[in-house]
Amino acid sequence: MNYAKPLGLGRRGKGKIGPTVEKVRLPVETDPEKLVKFVCGSHPVKEDRQDIELKDDSEYPDWLWELRTGKPLPLEELDPQTKYYWRRVRTMGMKADNLNSLTL
Repeated sequence: MNYAKPLGLGRRGKGKIGPTVEKVRLPVETDPEKLVKFVCGSHPVKEDRQDIELKDDSEYPDWLWELRTGKPLPLEELDPQTKYYWRRVRTMGMKADNLNSLTL
């Protein structure tokens, strides 16, 4: 019977089975002036794409400049009365359990 036969045994040297899909290469912007003035690649799918022009810092909301972009706060600095605190505690507990199960 051929029902348990692994795929590709009869096709030696003929490559992969199935259609191949070509990767789409998006153009990379190298012009430094355009990189400083526009959000390059903001619409990679559209045909007639226009990159978004960057505005002056004063035209953006104040909260944008206060966003944390670094590492998350340590658990000791978080308020235990928030949902975010308990989510972090749960995540840390699951990571510890996963590490313990690997070393058994």
